[in-house]
Amino acid sequence: MPTIIDIADVQRMVEEGAQLVEVLPEKEYGKEHLPGAINVPLKTLGAEATSRLQLDRPVIVYCSSRT
Repeated sequence: MPTIIDIADVQRMVEEGAQLVEVLPEKEYGKEHLPGAINVPLKTLGAEATSRLQLDRPVIVYCSSRT
């Protein structure tokens, strides 16, 4: 179930092993993303694209777009 969290929660969860997923297109991901984040562009989000995730760990999905 999706839950909105703040930066303190993100930091804590990553320290505890959560995975970061940036959903921007590859080109934008290449310009800027959080350290350790993997790229799964929103338009490709689906079973095949998310097969790289370890679903026994929390997954934090974010978009760093500033527009």
